[in-house]
Amino acid sequence: MPADLPVTFDDVREAATRLKGIAHRTPVLTSRTLNSLVEAEVFIKCENFQRAGAFKFRGAYNAVAQLPPEQLAKGIAAYSSGNHAQATALAARELGTRVVVLMPEDAPRSKREATAGYGAEVVTYDRYNQDRTALGQALAEDRGLALIPPYDHPHVIAGQGTAALELFEETGELDALLVPVGGGGLIAGSATTAKTLHPGIRVVGVEPMDADDTKRSLEAGERIEIPVPRTIADGQAVSTPGEITFVVNQLLVDDIALVSDDDIRDAMRFAFERLKIVLEPSGATALAALIAGRVPNPPRRIGLIASGGNIDSRRFAQLMGF
Repeated sequence: MPADLPVTFDDVREAATRLKGIAHRTPVLTSRTLNSLVEAEVFIKCENFQRAGAFKFRGAYNAVAQLPPEQLAKGIAAYSSGNHAQATALAARELGTRVVVLMPEDAPRSKREATAGYGAEVVTYDRYNQDRTALGQALAEDRGLALIPPYDHPHVIAGQGTAALELFEETGELDALLVPVGGGGLIAGSATTAKTLHPGIRVVGVEPMDADDTKRSLEAGERIEIPVPRTIADGQAVSTPGEITFVVNQLLVDDIALVSDDDIRDAMRFAFERLKIVLEPSGATALAALIAGRVPNPPRRIGLIASGGNIDSRRFAQLMGF
């Protein structure tokens, strides 16, 4: 492992200690039906059972918990399409601080309501015509709040890496790890963990076809910006990778697989009907890549992260055609 990366495996282990007894140690699911379908042994890390419904709570809590008391007294800010919003709101409640969250106007209603339900003040913006990063920074500066970004922060990345750490503690060595990619925080933390514990492992990120900013950026050797994606995987509708996450992923991620919205729907249906779990679109992309054959030459033992399950019944039924 390069010594000068912005996040280290020690950071991940420290985050795991900080999160012990706070974050859920989510289950690892196996399925003979899935194994037979893809001709491999698959282990699914079910972050849809995490507090606030997604892996995001790990990074949010790890970052907020390290703020000095004087800043906690003032409060925090965040921007998010939904899962980081909920996670930050819950972390703020756990740590006794207040939070203002900037969310897109078209964020799923269930995610907005859950964020407010955890005690956050929600401010909306137009994701297609406004820059959430600039808006979030201005909001934080105006109100004296600490900004907790959804992925581009070392403490957030380290917290996300604890999901992979728990997975490997249960499964031992794996041949490959499949991870959904939005801004890149989950895969940066996961790759840091994976490549430290098992240097020969193949780390594969998964993006929606219309949100392939990380794939394009890795191929170009620099961060590429695309138009704000329109995909059912709202949690992965990112136009450019994070600065910090890209540094990590450029060195540690082996490949990016792309999935269509139809692939994602098929994976959500399979998870519901055969695995008996509910996944939101972004939470199903790693499974979608495997089922749809988007990962060439799949190895024998595969781990994947099902990153979240925050979807309301009406939206789920609509996507499934019920």
